[in-house]
Amino acid sequence: MSSYTSSLLSTQLKSTTLIEVLQDKVFNQADQRAFTFLLNGEEEETYLTYRQIDQRARSIAAQLQQREIFGERVLLLYPPGLEFIAAFFGCLYAGAIAVPVYPPRKNHSIKRLQAIIADAQAIVALTSAAQLSHIQAQLVEATDLDTLQWLATDHVAFELAADWQMPKIQGDTLAFLQYTSGSTGNPKGVMVSHGNLLHNEHLIQQASQNSEAAIVAGWLPVYHDMGLIGNLLQPLYLGRPCILMSPVAFLQKPARWLQMISHYRATSSGGPNFAYDLCVNRISPEQRNELDLSCWDWAFTGAEPIRAETLERFATMFAPCGFRREAFYPCYGMAEGTLFITGGWKAATPVVQRVDAIALEQNRVTAATSNQLNVRSLVGCGHSWCDQIVRVIDPETHNECHESQVGEIWVAGSSIAQGYWNQPELTQAVFQAYTTNTNEGPFLRTGDLGFLQDGELFFTGRLKDIVIIRGRNHYPQDIELTVEESHPSIRRPGCVAAFSADIAGEERLIVVAELEQRYREQRQSAALIPADDNRCRESTRPGTDAKTHQPSDLQAIIRNIRQAIAAEHAIQVYSVLLLKAGSIPKTSSGKIQRYACRTGFLEETLKVVSSEVLGQSIV
Repeated sequence: MSSYTSSLLSTQLKSTTLIEVLQDKVFNQADQRAFTFLLNGEEEETYLTYRQIDQRARSIAAQLQQREIFGERVLLLYPPGLEFIAAFFGCLYAGAIAVPVYPPRKNHSIKRLQAIIADAQAIVALTSAAQLSHIQAQLVEATDLDTLQWLATDHVAFELAADWQMPKIQGDTLAFLQYTSGSTGNPKGVMVSHGNLLHNEHLIQQASQNSEAAIVAGWLPVYHDMGLIGNLLQPLYLGRPCILMSPVAFLQKPARWLQMISHYRATSSGGPNFAYDLCVNRISPEQRNELDLSCWDWAFTGAEPIRAETLERFATMFAPCGFRREAFYPCYGMAEGTLFITGGWKAATPVVQRVDAIALEQNRVTAATSNQLNVRSLVGCGHSWCDQIVRVIDPETHNECHESQVGEIWVAGSSIAQGYWNQPELTQAVFQAYTTNTNEGPFLRTGDLGFLQDGELFFTGRLKDIVIIRGRNHYPQDIELTVEESHPSIRRPGCVAAFSADIAGEERLIVVAELEQRYREQRQSAALIPADDNRCRESTRPGTDAKTHQPSDLQAIIRNIRQAIAAEHAIQVYSVLLLKAGSIPKTSSGKIQRYACRTGFLEETLKVVSSEVLGQSIV
């Protein structure tokens, strides 16, 4: 056993809280860089050592302790950067319960923030001085928020660190509330303890096999469980360096992510499926020629359905850069499980199972034949680790399913959170489930559907998102992929939602899809070009009308969507809505909010460019 592994194991055995983990790092490697933040995803802006994190955290904690906030909820509203890290640990050092929330954006609704503040019953909010003036301007009319105490942590004097008193906390003490992304409804505060965090960090370390050579890099938002627990707390738990950049910097220029990995020789980095799609679609050959990804040996992917096609395209495109397809690490997790639930063996190639799509709609798992047409390729999400238990249970009978059946994923183990804040009935229903035939439990009911084969978990969809038309189950992500591929003017990836709604007593399929921004610009400019202008005589991209130099009309796009869904899924679409780019409801982590899309459809609040109801067009 190496000295690093022995030291890490010793820390794991003696630490019961995150405070003890950080203080161990301060004792053993105080002046080593812990975190580096890249300005605009490229230039080094600042960094923090373990000593600096500890000193700033103690200063903030001392300020909070003066306000007697032990056990109280404290909001953290920070833009991407390193200030969040000191503030998060400042809360823990004070014995307060941290509530990470993304700060409100200009000209955006603050309803979600108000809902979280009211639910958490927060009394203090931490942010930076620059952010504070911006937030207060937005909240000027929110009279229900005027009781919050605000503290700009970058103005807290470091000398206060000497006044800090170690709080009386232990493993079962709540560390923070992880508000769920709200993809199926209103956000709920998941109660995560210090013990949950340490157990989950141990699972991640075991699965990733991170060693003394590990270097972590990422752009994931820290107010989301994958960004906070996987990208930020995991390297601190390991005592290994971490390089961070903002999500916006990545979205604006996806090449920055891979350039960061290449430059800093990062071994561990990842994100949702859409991130790998963006790299494939928007990184040029010239940018690829400058990358060396041979260092990247743990490319995790999760948080949304993992597409086998995405993994294949990425692996093929970046193989010349040294990327190895066995570096891909599909995994499954959720906030209610702290983060990580299942994952495979690090050195193994992802498992892909081809199943009969028609049988899957009937909750049966049947291997597809080599020449079969209706096939769905599912990527395995690995197996459970250590003491975690994963079962697939019939959501109606609560009996365990056979390997050939799709059921609800249930999980038990030390990483399972304590429940939902101030919602005892919902906590009982979701976190205290027992099987009927064996009375095994308690289990967390994930609300996700899937099946197990030889211990490998395959995720198939969300229980609440399933579209049931005339007795048949349809997975919305399959329909959404069909829509994405139906016309080049549909924005992708992740800008389509498929859901059902009760129309005159019958469940009908509704599809909403964003249009590419360049499509709207071309369409508007085409209206200004005279009909005899020479620029109107050539087509420049597939789907373009040569006479008008613009993409095919809106009705043609809708017609393509209807025909593609009918051909692939044998469903008649009740209504198709084409939306303005960037307007489809999403969670803070980028997931489509089908629940909010349904509400927007019913209440007619979506930003519609064009819509059609069974052939009746409204532009």
